[in-house]
Amino acid sequence: MKPLGCKRPQDQGVQMSVYKMAEIVGTSSTSFAEATKEAVKRASKTIRNMGWFEVVEQRGAIKDGVVSEFQVKIKIGFKIDD
Repeated sequence: MKPLGCKRPQDQGVQMSVYKMAEIVGTSSTSFAEATKEAVKRASKTIRNMGWFEVVEQRGAIKDGVVSEFQVKIKIGFKIDD
């Protein structure tokens, strides 16, 4: 028995969706922004229905006292197909 005044989602005509997160790392020799763009661009080749990303971590590599690489770990959210 359901409580009075409560409706199940299907009773309200609400469409429910399910999402998944993928965690990936992008790299660039120029900037964190470019590393992020590269990660999203590459992920779009195999992941459909991407909706958002979240930067989880930023780090870089140093070679001979100079920043040689920017690295960005991101989570990408995407909708699971029905």
